[in-house]
Amino acid sequence: MTGRNSRRGFASRPGDAESWIKAPDMPPSAPAKADVFAARLTIDVTLDLRGRIKVSAFRRGVTVADMLRELLAREFPESSGDAS
Repeated sequence: MTGRNSRRGFASRPGDAESWIKAPDMPPSAPAKADVFAARLTIDVTLDLRGRIKVSAFRRGVTVADMLRELLAREFPESSGDAS
């Protein structure tokens, strides 16, 4: 087991550091969340409920935040008579 593993992983070092440093960053494919969401909502829940929420989001393949935004949007739809 003295030989070095030649398999490269996702965290492997680049071959040429100079070109890696000068390479442009990948542009974000979506707008930054700070540009889209302007308010933060904090609620207190039991540890049991928090666990159920996290498991449900994982099983659906979404983030907890995205799942709860969708739930709140369904529960509180926009209407023309609402005052902002």
